[in-house]
Order: sequence, then C-alpha cells, then structure tokens
Amino acid sequence: MAENEENVNEEQTPEEAAQEAVPEAAASEEPAAEELAAEEAAPEPDAPAEEPVEQLSPKERRRRARSTHTAESRPARSIEERAQARADERKRKAAHRRAYRQKQRERRSGEPRGEAPAVEPTAKGNLKVRQGIVLSDKAGKTITVRIDSARQHRMYKKIVRTSSTLHVHDENNEAHAGDTVRVVESRPISRTKRWRLVEVLERAR
Repeated sequence: MAENEENVNEEQTPEEAAQEAVPEAAASEEPAAEELAAEEAAPEPDAPAEEPVEQLSPKERRRRARSTHTAESRPARSIEERAQARADERKRKAAHRRAYRQKQRERRSGEPRGEAPAVEPTAKGNLKVRQGIVLSDKAGKTITVRIDSARQHRMYKKIVRTSSTLHVHDENNEAHAGDTVRVVESRPISRTKRWRLVEVLERAR
C-alpha cells in the first residue's frame, strides 16, 4: 500500500503541484487581510479629555487670592519690647489728651459768661369745657357727670343726640346729684379722672 501511495505522488505533474500550492497561499493571506481590517475597524484610543475649568464665585476667588498672597511677617519681639511699645503709645495719647483739654479750658475762659436765656412760658392751648348734670356724688372728691349733646349730621342734616359720662374731680365736694355744672379738661388726676369741676351753674330743686 505504501509503495502504491508513493508511486501516486511521484506521478503528479509539476502543474498539479503548483495548483495545490496556490490555494494554500491564498488561505495564508486571508487571515492577514482579516487582521488588517480588524485593526482599521478598531477605534483609536480616545485622546485625554481636557479637565473642566472650575467655576468659582467672586467670594471664593478673593479667598483663594488672599490665601496665595504671602504678607511679610513682622519681626518677632520679646515680651519686654511689646510692653515698652504699649507704654510709649499710652504716653503719646495722654499727652494728646492733656493738650486738647488745655485748649478747651482756654477757649471757655475767654468766652464771656452771660445769663441763661429766659424760658418763655409754654401756651396751655384751648382746654375742652363741657356742661352737664351730676348723676352721683357718693365718691369722695369725685362726681359723675352726664354730658348731653345734640348736633346736626353733616350729610343727612339730621339732629344726632349723644350722651357721655365723665368722672370729674371735685376738690371741695361742692356739687351734688342733679346740679348743673361746668367742667374743664385737666391733667390725669387718677386712672379714670381727666376732668376738673369749674363751677356749679344751677342747683337741683
């Protein structure tokens, strides 16, 4: 059998051997072409993205600017030097105060002292005066007076009658129930009394 196979191989012509070699070469070229296509299709690695610019508020920008600024530091001083500097500053301010006070005293002594201007009495204004009938005189130095009023309405021209009750101060207990009296507005004498008795116009019958 082996001898027969060897004979068959020997019987192949050079043309047949060349035809068999062509498909083998084509098969070896196909994987190379596929590799090139895959390399072309593969996406190139992305370029490094630029870092986003940080948006800072004006306050933050000022704070960073202050932190980057380096001020010159003062030379270190000992405790005795600082105490001496404070003492010198106090002496300077004390001298300034003395000079200022001396100047003020000289200016005041040079001005003629005149009498204080007379204070004009303030006007009392128009005090309210009412006339009414005494309802009660039982409380000490206090009477209850009813004030009746009748006015014409501004728009409807109708007579509008109103009545109010006042607590009036009667220092001498002159008025009695039923009397017609005249009262005047005064300073607050108590929590409820804002009026004072002026005179008794008519005694009760």
